[in-house]
Amino acid sequence: MLEITYKLRNDLTDIFNSDISKSEAQVKIDNWINETIKSGLTCYNNFLSTLDTRMCEIINYFINRQTSGFVERLNNKIKVTKRRYYGILNVKHLFQHIHLDLNGYPLFT
Repeated sequence: MLEITYKLRNDLTDIFNSDISKSEAQVKIDNWINETIKSGLTCYNNFLSTLDTRMCEIINYFINRQTSGFVERLNNKIKVTKRRYYGILNVKHLFQHIHLDLNGYPLFT
């Protein structure tokens, strides 16, 4: 069972790492979904439901092969900075800390 799960995970990773068109990706992901359902594994049920719901958005990745990773990382860094400097009442100082955390450390090395 673990071997099948590992193979399915690698197969899906290979689809997203391959340089294919949007339509080819749709076909390959549909084949992967059918293979996953045939395997009888229930650990993928929530993921398959998400794929079914968000297939259009997921397939759009293959147009430009861009993700929102940069924005997610930036938002997380800002949230962490806000937590670290809790209690700063001056917004200007908060933005100075955010700027320092994002860009400033190389200036001091």
